Amino acid sequence: MAITSANQLELLQTAEAVAREKMIDPALVVEAMEESLARAAKSRYGAEMDIRVKIDRKTGRATFTRVRTVVEDDAVENYQAEFTVEQARTYLDDPKVGDVFAEEVPPVEMGRIAAQSAKQVILQKIREAERDKQFEEYKDRVGTIINVLVKREEYGNVIVDLNPGEGVLRRNDKIGRESYRPNDRIRVYIKDVRREVRGPQIFLSRTDPQFMAELFRMEVPEIYEGIIEIKAVARDPGSRAKIAVISYDSSIDPVGACVGMRGSRVQAVVNELQGEKIDIIPWNEDVPTFLVNALQPAEVSKVVLDEEAERIEVVVPDEQLSLAIGRRGQNVRLASQLTGLDIDIMTEEQESQRRQAEFEERTKLFMDTLDLDEFFAQLLVSEGFTSLEEVAYVEADELLVIDGVDADTAGELQARARDYLDEQNRKALEAARALGVEDSLVEFEGLTPQMIEALAKDGVKTLEDFATCADWELAGGWTVENGERKKDDGVLEPFEVSLEEAQAMVMSARIQLGWVDPADLDAAEEDGEVEEAQA
Repeated sequence: MAITSANQLELLQTAEAVAREKMIDPALVVEAMEESLARAAKSRYGAEMDIRVKIDRKTGRATFTRVRTVVEDDAVENYQAEFTVEQARTYLDDPKVGDVFAEEVPPVEMGRIAAQSAKQVILQKIREAERDKQFEEYKDRVGTIINVLVKREEYGNVIVDLNPGEGVLRRNDKIGRESYRPNDRIRVYIKDVRREVRGPQIFLSRTDPQFMAELFRMEVPEIYEGIIEIKAVARDPGSRAKIAVISYDSSIDPVGACVGMRGSRVQAVVNELQGEKIDIIPWNEDVPTFLVNALQPAEVSKVVLDEEAERIEVVVPDEQLSLAIGRRGQNVRLASQLTGLDIDIMTEEQESQRRQAEFEERTKLFMDTLDLDEFFAQLLVSEGFTSLEEVAYVEADELLVIDGVDADTAGELQARARDYLDEQNRKALEAARALGVEDSLVEFEGLTPQMIEALAKDGVKTLEDFATCADWELAGGWTVENGERKKDDGVLEPFEVSLEEAQAMVMSARIQLGWVDPADLDAAEEDGEVEEAQA
């Protein structure tokens, strides 16, 4: 088949028809035709030749051109597509390296095999164009809800029609008791769009917490307009969910607006989620207050927050324990997801027993170490003293406020506490030296003898060893494995060394050893301050 005047216009007509059918740019189809014709020409003139084809967008005329590039004398690798400066003088007036010489060659006649090959190239290009179009269309729609038609089910995964293309609603992204039949129309949340070799993969979900958030955005005009904001969402898909909202208009109740007249708005979301029970909670910047709201309908007596460990202790009345935990731990689990904290729930009786145990433990500590009777030791604990260090180094006036304690008694108490601590320090230092600790670590500022002993037991015996430690190895921390937070114990954690303090000590050790230049640290801090100011 030769490209003659009779079928020149057919190229453009075919390109337009295919582009219209596939809903892609006609220029892409023409480019695919140009590439297919170039391949056919190479099979006729030689694969090593650089043959290019240009189709006129108005007349449909295909121009076949052979291109040769001027290269250095010793750089010629393909004699059919490259030539030297000397050889190029035959064709060009003043050739230079990099110049290109193009000459038109006669059009080729396409046999059956060449035509079939050209067809495959065009089809491949069209498929790639369709995939690119689909990816570009959906990549910016991640996080939105669309209506789709169910096509089929494969191994528990639902394939839906996106027209064009397909999306996947995986088994774990379906609400448990839902089942679909072909041609069912459903709402789904676009969770992720990935570009892959076989085409864009569009992953959909009905269990994602943001699916529920988007449903509320559609049902509640105040959320859509930004008057009410959804701050957090936690779901147990198909069973129960909690959503935290805040209003930026004092005249609008965020919970009431989300519930709607006679529950119409929240009921529309519940119906879409197959009867999933939804607790709408007012969000609060104060974490303990927010948690009390999140644990509704259970009543909370007291909340103790540990911000560093991201844990929170909640005390509830004895009869409220099962309600606070919920069926199979559902209520406390959703509250934990909503606040981003680990929650320990205990009854008032359990808390009382724990406090009593702590009281007895501290009383015994003061009795044994300071040689006090039980009454006097209990008096110290009742006044808030929890450790020997507090007794030894507190201002004497704080001891004098205790009933029955005069200046002499206060001095004697502090002397006993300091003597005991000095003896403990001496024993700890002896134990550390026995384990092989060097003076460089003993003399390092910021480490107590007990800390040095703990480090020695963990194999840290020199300042160099200490300088190679990570901050979390010293102060402890938290890691997430398989979605669960796990505690990493630190060597100095029993001594209440914070992560910031551990970082400062390690950096100080590195500076002392000459591993780090303080000037570099100052420059880095200045850069950080500048970036922060710019932000």
